[in-house]
Amino acid sequence: MSYVDGFIIAAPTAGKAAFTDYATTFDTIFMGYGATRIIEAWGDDVPDGKVTDFRKAVQAKGDETVAFSWVEWPDKATRDAGMQKMMEDPRMDPSNKDNPPMPFDGQRMVYGGFSPVVELRG
Repeated sequence: MSYVDGFIIAAPTAGKAAFTDYATTFDTIFMGYGATRIIEAWGDDVPDGKVTDFRKAVQAKGDETVAFSWVEWPDKATRDAGMQKMMEDPRMDPSNKDNPPMPFDGQRMVYGGFSPVVELRG
């Protein structure tokens, strides 16, 4: 069964192009390690909630937009192996001066791995 990693971040609204460039660069690495599909989505209709919401989850500031991304893998074993390889890959190391800087605050990123329980296709 497939496996999905989900990510929510707050990125500077004025930095949408930098976010897109960064995501394109690093998503290629995910694909190289077995991901089958990646979606990077820029917040368009992200309402404020009364108790919680996407913006609160990542402590988004007034000049930031919430981005929601997910990575699809063929199965959890492929994901686990791919993530292990990525953590060892110098292209993923933020302290490597040859890598582009993250265009968002990674400490406020919310992420997790998920096992699908329902999948509908049109």
